[in-house]
Amino acid sequence: MDAKTGLDTTMMEQAHEAAQAGHAAAGKFNAGETIIGHVANSSADHPLIHIGPFFGIDFSVTKHVFMVWLVAAVTFVVITSLVRRYLKQPERVPTGGMNVLEFLVEFLRDTVAEPNLGKKYMSAWAPLLLTLFFFILTANVMGMIPIFDVLTLLDHYVLHSAEDSLVKGILHGGATATANFNVTAGLALITFVSIMIAGTKKHGFVQHWKNLVPPGLATPVYFLLVPLEFIGMLVRPFALTMRLAANMAGGHIAILAILSFVFIFTEMFASSAAGMGIGFGFSLPLAVAISGLELIVILVQAYVFTLLSAVFIGMAIHAHH
Repeated sequence: MDAKTGLDTTMMEQAHEAAQAGHAAAGKFNAGETIIGHVANSSADHPLIHIGPFFGIDFSVTKHVFMVWLVAAVTFVVITSLVRRYLKQPERVPTGGMNVLEFLVEFLRDTVAEPNLGKKYMSAWAPLLLTLFFFILTANVMGMIPIFDVLTLLDHYVLHSAEDSLVKGILHGGATATANFNVTAGLALITFVSIMIAGTKKHGFVQHWKNLVPPGLATPVYFLLVPLEFIGMLVRPFALTMRLAANMAGGHIAILAILSFVFIFTEMFASSAAGMGIGFGFSLPLAVAISGLELIVILVQAYVFTLLSAVFIGMAIHAHH
């Protein structure tokens, strides 16, 4: 009886020590979880609006779905207001934001749409290319603006919202919709469908597929060439998807990883002074430098996606090998 009691006591002590160790580990800063939590989409535990599932598919509105809607609304409102204000002017002289908009539209028209599509097809496909460019650019820029970080501070000190509130739900996950592979895959799918439509309208359905390979080759060559060309056709939207999402997610991960050194060194030396020293001496300057580089990346990635879309659509229209 005494041996059993001693064994039970030992097991209880071990369980208590394990629980304490678990609580201590839970209280420590986890850089991986923090970074993923700030760049990933809000998980199934934090949807903004629960919808479904229907037929096994969850249609809940998550953080990135909300950001797609917000980016689309901001893009539409800003561009529409600039154009309407310009059209109301009797002299039609662009000023302010309209200057920037006119420069971007003319630049994309003259350097992206016309060289790849030709003057005959430029007016038909330029609106799509401009829409892709401005949507991606707006999504990238809004991902760099700390909207939800400010909202987090406001909620902590002023709002004190409940854990299941809409405010708390919107604070989970990243704010850059174009860092989500599902979003970029949707944009790439638009380009893919546009390629099919452009080629079919120009050459007809059957001839468009025949244009995948050049005529006049030996029959055995087609057994190798047709699968390769078909794979290449599918690789194009995949490349668009991965390039945009990976670049946007990678920049934010790099910034968050550098800023995490502040908390890591604070725990290592058990001193907030050490964390502040690392922050002001290393993390903050480097994070600012990478943020500056990221501002260039967000413009370049919007341009590259638009340029490649124009190239692929142009290749379908002007089929040649």
